Amino acid sequence: MVTTEQAKNMRNGIDIEGTVERMEEPRTVNLKTGGTTEVCNAFLVDAAGEIKIALWGEDIKKVKNGSKIAFKNGYTNTFKNEVSLARGKYGELIVKEY
Repeated sequence: MVTTEQAKNMRNGIDIEGTVERMEEPRTVNLKTGGTTEVCNAFLVDAAGEIKIALWGEDIKKVKNGSKIAFKNGYTNTFKNEVSLARGKYGELIVKEY
């Protein structure tokens, strides 16, 4: 497992756990492949700090503020100079405590 601060400097293969805080309202976005889905920004907090996370589709319903979660094989993306962490196509979101 890595810390939130270490994850900010990684690109992929990120195994991390922490607590979900400050979930925003989900919003609908258009997909490159066509169609739409929902995305929700939140923050994953651990002893080292916090990192922005993007929750997509069904993952939004799996967590709430205060949920303890883990990402296995997650990846980061930088948008407008802000690093965010996501599960991605090959990653896994594990809810340890809802």
